[in-house]
Amino acid sequence: MKFAMLGAGGIGCYYAARLIEAGHECILVARGNHLTALQQDGLHIDHADFHFDQPVTATDVGGLCRDHDSQSFHLLILGAKGGATQAMLAEMDDWLGTSSVPILSIQNGVTNEGLIEACVGRERTIGGLGIYISGHIVAPGKIKAQGAGQIDFGAWPTTALNPEMAQLCQQLSEVFTQAQIPNRLYDDVRYALWRKLVINNGVNPITALTDLKTGAVTQDPVLRKTVYTMMEETARAANAAGVPLKKADVDEMFDLICHFGDIKTSMQVDMEQGRHLEVHEICDPVIEYCRQTDEPAVTTELIARLLVNAATA
Repeated sequence: MKFAMLGAGGIGCYYAARLIEAGHECILVARGNHLTALQQDGLHIDHADFHFDQPVTATDVGGLCRDHDSQSFHLLILGAKGGATQAMLAEMDDWLGTSSVPILSIQNGVTNEGLIEACVGRERTIGGLGIYISGHIVAPGKIKAQGAGQIDFGAWPTTALNPEMAQLCQQLSEVFTQAQIPNRLYDDVRYALWRKLVINNGVNPITALTDLKTGAVTQDPVLRKTVYTMMEETARAANAAGVPLKKADVDEMFDLICHFGDIKTSMQVDMEQGRHLEVHEICDPVIEYCRQTDEPAVTTELIARLLVNAATA
C-alpha cells in the first residue's frame, strides 16, 4: 500500500518506518532541519525492539501537493500536533479535493477528527491514536522511541454512522499487524480517544509545568493525587460528551502511566524547546465539557492556566 505520514515527527516516523520495513511505500511529510536531514541522510530509529537506518522519501506539504497525485495514495496518516491540523488541512484542501483518499488521525486529543470531517467528509475520516508509545526527535532525522507502539482506530465517529469505512479499517488492521504495529479496531473510536485523553490530560500538563518525567510525577505523593484528579475530570468530561467512561477506565489508565516507564511527555519536550503547547487540544475539551456539568474541572483549569502563564513568561 502507499501511505503518506503528515507530520513525520518522533511517533510518525516510527510508524512510517514500520510500514516501510514491511514493504509498503510511505512518504514522510516534515519541515525544517528535520526534513533536510531525512532527505540527505535518511531516517534513523532507535527502539529497544526495532532499529531502522535507511534512506526515505521525504517532502514538505507543498512538495507533496505539487509532486504527488493524491489519488495514488491508499491512506494519509495525520501525525502532526493537533494545533497544526486545521492549517495543514487548509493548505492541502485543493489537493485533497482531487481524490477520495481517506485520512487517519493518530494525534493527541478528541477534536482532530471533527476538523478532518469538515475538510474531506465523514466517509473519508478515520479516528485513531497512537498508544503505548513515546517518540522524540533527538536530532534532525534521528528518533528515539519506546513502548509497544499500538494504533487504536475506527470509522469516525462510529462504524454504525460510517459503515462504508469498516472494510478499509479491517484491511488496515491486517496491514498494521503484518508491519508489527499492534492495533485495535473500535466500533466507537470516540471511546478510545477519550481514554487516551485521560492519560494525556493527567500527566502531560504537569510534566510540562514541573519539568519532571512521568515516573517522578506519579511517584510524588502530591503530584500523584493531582494526576488522578485530572484523570477523573477527563472521564467526567467524556461522560458529558456522550462517551461513557467509568472509574475502572480511570484506574486502568492511571495504572498504565504509573508503570509505563520514566518518560518525557510530548508537551514537556515542547515546553523545553519553546514550541506550541497542546493545551487547547488536551486540556480545553476537559474544561469545556465539565463546565456543562455541576462540577467544573477545577484542577485541570488551574494547571492549564499556570502552564500557559509559564510558557508565555
